[in-house]
Amino acid sequence: MDFGTIGAGTVAQAIAAHLAAAGNQVTISNSRGPETLREVAARLGPSVSAGTVEQAASADMVFLAVRWPEVREALSGLPAWSGRILVDTTNVLPNAPALEELGVETASEFVADLAPGARVVKAFNTLYAEYIAADPRHAQGRQLLFYAGDDASAKDDFRAVAERIGFAAVDAGPLREGGRLMQVGGGVLSALHALKQD
Repeated sequence: MDFGTIGAGTVAQAIAAHLAAAGNQVTISNSRGPETLREVAARLGPSVSAGTVEQAASADMVFLAVRWPEVREALSGLPAWSGRILVDTTNVLPNAPALEELGVETASEFVADLAPGARVVKAFNTLYAEYIAADPRHAQGRQLLFYAGDDASAKDDFRAVAERIGFAAVDAGPLREGGRLMQVGGGVLSALHALKQD
């Protein structure tokens, strides 16, 4: 399985670093083009390359890690998803239009609408960036990583990847119910930083 990131900020780089450390091929991308990411890719390791958004989105598992106002543009004009996994790490900002105005109840339902054919998993949005970037393995246990989704096999694949890079993955349920629990501004799992004792 290969991986891509749409977005190359703190969260995307943290995820890419964990994936690369586990020996995976990762393509990172941003809206400004791969030439702006050569140094970042080199710093993250030899298995990380800079590519276009289209190249990153063609990976088996793609992490959407852009700011909420950029979600629509980031997902527009991409090739058909054809069942590939899209991991939505985004959070709705407090000053963004209400989700009801977008015709959905959770942010990831909106993302799923923008990426027809993708198997969407919500993850990493409940953790502050420093907890994502740090080694998830601690003497006291492993960092909990909540995830949600409607496709059981996509969730199984995501869980396997998350566990392989050191997180203790916890299924929060379907996109709607789990998404509500994980959403900023009321979700009980949002900003819940805890460890699982193994």
